[in-house]
Amino acid sequence: MTAHPRAAQLQADPAQAGSALVVSRLAKSFDGRPVLTGLDFTVRAGVATALIGANGSGKSTLMKCLIRLIEPSAGQITMLGQDVLSLSPRALRAFRSQVGVVWQKHNLVPRLSALSNVVHGVQSRMSGPRTWFQSLAPAAVRAQALACLDRVGLADRALQRVDSLSGGQAQRVAIARMLMQEPRIILADEPDASLDPQSGQEVMRLLADLARQDGLTLIIISHRMEHTLEFSDHILGLQQGRIVMDRPTRGVDAALLRRFFEHQD
Repeated sequence: MTAHPRAAQLQADPAQAGSALVVSRLAKSFDGRPVLTGLDFTVRAGVATALIGANGSGKSTLMKCLIRLIEPSAGQITMLGQDVLSLSPRALRAFRSQVGVVWQKHNLVPRLSALSNVVHGVQSRMSGPRTWFQSLAPAAVRAQALACLDRVGLADRALQRVDSLSGGQAQRVAIARMLMQEPRIILADEPDASLDPQSGQEVMRLLADLARQDGLTLIIISHRMEHTLEFSDHILGLQQGRIVMDRPTRGVDAALLRRFFEHQD
């Protein structure tokens, strides 16, 4: 795979030398029960950060708070230079177009082709029937979608229905769709959770490589200790809704991480 043409521009941009995300005193409670308690951390631009913790530690809640899929109870989130919690609905939609999200469940349209599903990623920038199917999409959009499929190794499956693909291939289509957004930051919530070990390894490596090639910030929830050690530059460890580890991955060993992966499914 070759580097995305925007990579050099992003890496040369002085803004990329700073912080992509600053979280201050972030808290979230459900029905009076605290799930996140006073979180403070910074994610540097262009860095791959692993967010780890046992089940129930608050990882997915934090990820959803970052883009206001759920509203925090208190605190401040500054992402890509914007005060996320103060954004109006219209400004929030525009902001989210800069954030590529990869979930455990890829949420593709099963009966449509891989190419049509990837074309859907352009809906963050344009709307209407011409974004529904690859056959209706403008030539430039189809070409971009094919290029995104090529980057994830699936250009030869462009016209194949998604429901005929393997789980790992479907997740790659979801990643290609995310690339169509031309994001500045990627949030990935256990993208390998439903995959076999080999496919999971390939998906994690793909995300890490794409982020590095394009100079993007990557925040990834991992449920496998070996992936945390191999694919991240920095680690944030959550326990009972609090950040208890915030350090570079270099020098961290499995023994130190083991407590964050206890009671995982």
